[in-house]
Amino acid sequence: MLRAGEADPGCVAARVRPGGTIGATRRGCQSGAGRRLRLAGVAALAGLLGALLPQGQARAQDPRVAPCASAEAPAGPRLRVEVTGARRVAGNVTVTVYGPRPEAFLARRAYLSRQRIPLRAASAEACFALSAAGDYAIAVYHDENDDHDFNRNLIGMPAEGYGFSNDAPTTVGLPDFADVRFTVPAEGRRMAIRLRY
Repeated sequence: MLRAGEADPGCVAARVRPGGTIGATRRGCQSGAGRRLRLAGVAALAGLLGALLPQGQARAQDPRVAPCASAEAPAGPRLRVEVTGARRVAGNVTVTVYGPRPEAFLARRAYLSRQRIPLRAASAEACFALSAAGDYAIAVYHDENDDHDFNRNLIGMPAEGYGFSNDAPTTVGLPDFADVRFTVPAEGRRMAIRLRY
């Protein structure tokens, strides 16, 4: 039994940020076995997501990628990404580009470039300037509440829309790198990604 002023450890909701860090916020409380079960579920989710989203860093040999309008934009091919299917016009669409290394895909701080496009319609477009043609992968999410976090519910399911290059399937867990990898030729490429909720 809790005393006045004590925090109830069972009143938390897990949230995974884009880099794989996990945060918790206070929610409505339960008592007894329900609270213990809920806390155990949050701990298990944190461990599982930590294992799925390893830390990593972009390497010097990775291609350089920047927004097309940036002063640092390389002179190489252009990658234009169209994201469609937003369920409501709010927040932003975050588009993240990864390089050719499978171990870097969705790893913390291992992306090559990221753009947050304010949503003004049910779709948004981002343009990336690449230093070289080659293999890349993309992950997107609809940050409806504009908190720069990819929000999940208590059982770890996405609370916001998401998608991957090649519209890779995600029936159980994250897609394989082979399913999201695509090649950008010297003349550039367009990629359409539909958000899933």
